[in-house]
Amino acid sequence: MAHPRPPAKTNAARILDDLGVAYDMATCRVDEDDLSAETAAALLGLPPAMVYKTILLHGAPLGHLEACLPADLELDLKSLAKAASLRSVSLVPLRDLFPLTGYRRGGCSPLGGRRHFPLFLHSGALGLEKVAVNAGARGVMLLLAPLDLVRATGATPADIARPKPHAAWPPGPETTGI
Repeated sequence: MAHPRPPAKTNAARILDDLGVAYDMATCRVDEDDLSAETAAALLGLPPAMVYKTILLHGAPLGHLEACLPADLELDLKSLAKAASLRSVSLVPLRDLFPLTGYRRGGCSPLGGRRHFPLFLHSGALGLEKVAVNAGARGVMLLLAPLDLVRATGATPADIARPKPHAAWPPGPETTGI
């Protein structure tokens, strides 16, 4: 019987090795139809509050920046702009993601990209023992202490996320008039 192969080292993992940061790697199958961090959390068997997604943004005059926040929350653009001392921030178009980072959607890591961008880590991470961030490849995650992530990336902890709005579907009696 063949044993599963361990995941190949990524640039992000090599950076952590060079810094002497302790981490674990975890892998899961990739659902090409749903690359969300919440799906990755479910496939990994981890709570969504522990799995952090990395989002690339643009904010003038700073240029590009990254936000890292839990799968179960959504990015609050105004809070991120305030934390970065910017008037506003906006998501980078998907077509620009790979040229700027070297990563594809669903495989963005806060470590090891083509360029280093200022990183803002949701402050809730600091209350966790470990967080899982993408290792730079779809389906490959790094689990490490949040303070080690801050040290490795130079991240600024900030309150940059808010609860996701819940869709009112299927509609209940209060929305259908029944």
